Amino acid sequence: LSKIYLAMPSINSNQSSPVSSQEHSQASTIMDKEAQETITPLSSSSAQPSATSPHHDNLLLPTELQNSILVAYRSIGIGTFGVVMRFVGMPLEKIALFMNSSQVTGKHQFAQSIKLTFQKGVLSPYKVVGPASLVAWFMQYSVMGLAFQFFDHALSKALGVAPVYYGDELMEPPPSPSSNTNHNHDATHQIKSITKTILAPILAGSLESTVANRAEVQRYYGPTKLTAIESHLKWNPAARFCGPAFLSNAMRNVIMCNTSFILTPITYKLYYPQESKSQGSLFWFGMGMNFVGNAVAITQQALWGRALDYAVYADGGAVVGATSGVTANTATTTATTQVARNISYSQVIKSSLQKDGIAAFFTVPKWASRILMNAPVQGSLPWFYNNVLPLGEDSVLGVARTLYGDDGKNNCTIS
Repeated sequence: LSKIYLAMPSINSNQSSPVSSQEHSQASTIMDKEAQETITPLSSSSAQPSATSPHHDNLLLPTELQNSILVAYRSIGIGTFGVVMRFVGMPLEKIALFMNSSQVTGKHQFAQSIKLTFQKGVLSPYKVVGPASLVAWFMQYSVMGLAFQFFDHALSKALGVAPVYYGDELMEPPPSPSSNTNHNHDATHQIKSITKTILAPILAGSLESTVANRAEVQRYYGPTKLTAIESHLKWNPAARFCGPAFLSNAMRNVIMCNTSFILTPITYKLYYPQESKSQGSLFWFGMGMNFVGNAVAITQQALWGRALDYAVYADGGAVVGATSGVTANTATTTATTQVARNISYSQVIKSSLQKDGIAAFFTVPKWASRILMNAPVQGSLPWFYNNVLPLGEDSVLGVARTLYGDDGKNNCTIS
């Protein structure tokens, strides 16, 4: 600015200036450009990776507030979506649970599972769903969305890398090689990006299991049996909170979290034909990726079911649900044949392979049952997350801006 003022003395005094009108115009343009560059909205995402879509920058909310609002909105949306879809598909869940347990063996396992599912009536799968299950489903899916967003953006910010693609970004062309910055060729930056991509779904999936596993076990055993098992095994509060077979449950959720939030958006963004991208194609692409993810996740689902059976149907250990009574003629103690013991994954895997071979953990019917249970909600989740939820984001942020006050007029700083 000092050079411009020296070249334009008429600006600082009333004296005439030999500077031509064309030079005045050029200098004025430079000053306007520099002045504009000094005004920076707080919502600018250039300084750090943002959790928000770049299309929201004009709403002029502080970056951290805007990010928090969108994370909460997306989490509530995913949670509601999960509750509705899981309740509707409850019969499919029960079929899948029986299919991936040791209660069905030999031929016609699918038919056996259907029979067990509806043995107490057509509506029996819905009778095990109570308020606790509805809350658990909401927490499971909202926590999954919240946890992944939180860990993805926290790790991105800490490591200085970009968050995973989201929303309208999936419909845009993949970045061309010529647009790569120096960071893309930096080995350290690549290692940070890979580390973030690995850690985010692991942390999110583990947190999801912490919230949801005990409720899933309760729907499998029934509340009374689960309480009896925990009582006889004398677990500590942390173990009771997480529930039995937590490890295999967490591994399953990590696999599916990777499928929904990492593999689906990245492969669709980078490799799907640009001319064929649409909301419909993303929906069916997500379904297809769900089939692939479940081919791996089914092994952990089967391990989870067999581990729960191992914990109850054992030959030794504390008696579960024992009943005892003394009559006038005889003093006898009667007990159920179900006993409880802590899960040993090595023993579960060894005994399962000895009995059923690889079919203990993967068969086409097991995979199909898992697909039937999981595909309606998990397969459509990327489509709902990236296409439906963004439709309401501007309205939510508009309300937040109104409540925040001054329509964001004071949310700029002069540097």
